[in-house]
Amino acid sequence: MKTWTHPGGKLRELGAESLTDAELLAILISTGTKGKPAEDVAKEILNKFGSFKGMANQPLEKFLEIKGLGDVKIIRIAAAFEVARRIVNQVLKEYNKD
Repeated sequence: MKTWTHPGGKLRELGAESLTDAELLAILISTGTKGKPAEDVAKEILNKFGSFKGMANQPLEKFLEIKGLGDVKIIRIAAAFEVARRIVNQVLKEYNKD
């Protein structure tokens, strides 16, 4: 079995659905800090908030409490959540038309 050094390679070869929540989040985070890879930062975030749903409505300041996250990474995560929220709203709007 192949081991990837970054989840981006796994996504490219096996598809996004093959990644864990932590691996998907690690792609958004991009880089970690010295001694703490992006995937470890992602796991810490998920442990703190429990899930993507738990992360979704948190104020951005809560993310700053996690070592390895700065403004750029937090903004990237917030943007991804907003994209997801808009997709859900569009699907719900289309569903409720029927």
